[in-house]
Amino acid sequence: MIFEGFTLETREANGVPVRLRRGGDGPPLLLLHGNPQTHAMWHRVAPVLARRFTVVCPDLRGYGFSGKPALSPDSAAFSKRAMAADLAALMEGLGHRRFGVVAHDRGARVAHRLALDHAALVDRLCVMDIVPTLAHFERTDMAFAMGYWHWFFLAQKHPLPERMIRRDVEDWFRLQTSREPKDDGFFHPEARADYLAALRLEGTVESICEDYRAAAGIDLDHDRASRAAGERVRCPLLVLWGAKGRIGTWYEPLKIWRDFADGTIEGHPVNSGHYLAEEAPGEVLEALDGFLG
Repeated sequence: MIFEGFTLETREANGVPVRLRRGGDGPPLLLLHGNPQTHAMWHRVAPVLARRFTVVCPDLRGYGFSGKPALSPDSAAFSKRAMAADLAALMEGLGHRRFGVVAHDRGARVAHRLALDHAALVDRLCVMDIVPTLAHFERTDMAFAMGYWHWFFLAQKHPLPERMIRRDVEDWFRLQTSREPKDDGFFHPEARADYLAALRLEGTVESICEDYRAAAGIDLDHDRASRAAGERVRCPLLVLWGAKGRIGTWYEPLKIWRDFADGTIEGHPVNSGHYLAEEAPGEVLEALDGFLG
C-alpha cells in the first residue's frame, strides 16, 4: 500500500476541485507532479518527508482526479498562472501561509510561476528535470524538437492530438513515459493504475493537451512580461536533473536558472532518467534533506 498514514481528500481551491493526499507533521511542504502522472508519483518520497514535514500532494488542475476546466481558444484556464493560483489558494485554505515546494516536470513549471506570482508564500523551491519554459523555446533546435517531440504534438489544435491519444490511451502512456527505455514494471503498480485511471477519465487527455498549448502560447506571454518587469525567483532554489536524461545533455541547467533567479542556487544531476523521485528516491531525499533543512 502506498502513502500509508496519508489522508485522501478533495478540496475546492480557486473554484477548482483538487484531489490531494496529506500526511506528516511539521513545516508545510507542497509536492507537485508532472505529465502524464498524478500525485501518486511521490509515493517513494512523500512518506519519508512526512517524518519531518506536513506534506501536501495534490493533482494539478486537469490532471488526475482534480477538476478539468473547459477548453478555450487561448488555453488560459491551463496557464501556469491559473494552476499556480489554485495551489496558492489550496495551501492558504489549509492554513499554510508560507511553505516549501518540490516539483517535477510540468509541476515544476507551475512551481516556477507560483514563486513569481506568489513569492511571499514560497519559502524555498526545488525543481526537477526542467529549465524554464521560455528558455526551452528560445533555444529550440533539432535536438530539442526531436527529443521533446511531444511538446509540439500535444500543443497542436484541438482535437487532433486528443483523437490520436484516445485510440489507445495505455499505448500512448507507454510512449510518453519512455524517453528512456522502460518496461511496464518501472512504475509501482498502484501508481501506474492511478495514472491510467486518470487518463481514462473524461477531460483528462484534453486538459493535458491544453497544458501544452498554454505552454506554447499564453505562458510565454506571461514569462516574457515577467522578464521585462524584472520578476525573478527570489527564494533559495535547488535544481535537480536526471543524469540519464536530456536536460544535462542539452543545457547547463544551473547557468540557465541563474538567468531567471536570484539568491542561493544549487543543484546537481541525479543517477536516474526523467522520473527522479521514482527511479532514485534515495538520492532525491538526500538532496532535499540538505536543502530543506
